[in-house]
Amino acid sequence: MIEDLAGQVVLITGASTGIGAAAARGFGANRAKVAVHYNSSRDEAEKVAADIRASGGEAIVVQGDVTSSEACRAIVEQTVAKFGRLDVLINNAGGLVQRVPVEQLTDELFDQVLHLNVRSALACIAAAAPHMRKAGGGAVINVTSVAARHGGGTGAVLYAGSKGFVSTMTRGLAKELVKDGIRVNAVAPGVIYTPFHERYSTPQLLEAFKATIPMNRIGTPDECTGAFLYLASRQMSGYVTGQIMEVNGGQYMP
Repeated sequence: MIEDLAGQVVLITGASTGIGAAAARGFGANRAKVAVHYNSSRDEAEKVAADIRASGGEAIVVQGDVTSSEACRAIVEQTVAKFGRLDVLINNAGGLVQRVPVEQLTDELFDQVLHLNVRSALACIAAAAPHMRKAGGGAVINVTSVAARHGGGTGAVLYAGSKGFVSTMTRGLAKELVKDGIRVNAVAPGVIYTPFHERYSTPQLLEAFKATIPMNRIGTPDECTGAFLYLASRQMSGYVTGQIMEVNGGQYMP
């Protein structure tokens, strides 16, 4: 148990499956109050919430399309309305959308990827910051990617670029919000076996990725959870802000 996480209010976007779901369960096991956000996977989100309650935490399920800034504000406000405050925001919602070569990129795809991965996180932070400021501080944890470091796989330049934006804005917002007691950090997963790769990566591509990883295996969502718990806990990481925590089996060593 991480003692200071008990009773903390945590909002995780994209928490119905994959890394977000694993993180939500991890906070539940530490008796946090978790808002489990989803867009279309309601049944999966309800299952995550049930697991949180079974492990001693509290949970609600909130829905919204994070490509809409208005929806992002509503997700934050629903969380605060239920629990009375917001201590931790994890901007996990995101996706590759589509693998395409550069000559097939369209303005529509550009907007879709950037709105999903970048604007959503900015909108959620903008909505959450006043609540954290009022409470005397908080923690924001963005989810970037190893792709922000090495440019991504085949046809993923928009995704990699958007995650590079997330990494850079993490550092910038850490400086902007530190005066309010709000720490801003990020977790950068490597190749993690989630619905993301089930959708966008062939078995052959995953094997090629694995060959670049010193641990010689694909990671699991649960192996990312500790990074979120550490960065959320003021007891453990109170002097840490503006940092990118790499969780990639050694694939990239900055």
